[in-house]
Amino acid sequence: MRRQLFHALLFGWIAVLGLILISSIIIAFLLRVTSLDENLLSWIALVIGVISLFTGGLISGLKGKTKGWVIGGVTGLGFTMFTFLVQYLGYQQGFSLEQSLHHLGYIFAALAGGVIGVNIVGDAQN
Repeated sequence: MRRQLFHALLFGWIAVLGLILISSIIIAFLLRVTSLDENLLSWIALVIGVISLFTGGLISGLKGKTKGWVIGGVTGLGFTMFTFLVQYLGYQQGFSLEQSLHHLGYIFAALAGGVIGVNIVGDAQN
């Protein structure tokens, strides 16, 4: 059971990082060829983050098949901790209030994705 939950978390984290990497490449290309302003870019990054974390939670829930809110929440917390550690250890800065609120939203998006992912599996088995 523990091994299955760990694999589910691993798949969720890989999905989140993959989606964010792909979207970062697309945004970098758009910044190069268009004239996006900084305000719009911050909203785009927030939406992409929420969608990526929701998808990662959904994949974790699908793979885990049980305890969707826990596995989704841990998926979101893991991403937040990774981001915090990179920022703190790499740039010697903690989270601002705005970043903390964004990451709280990311955790809730992953949590919701995990709940939905487990229930999709549960509905398919019944």
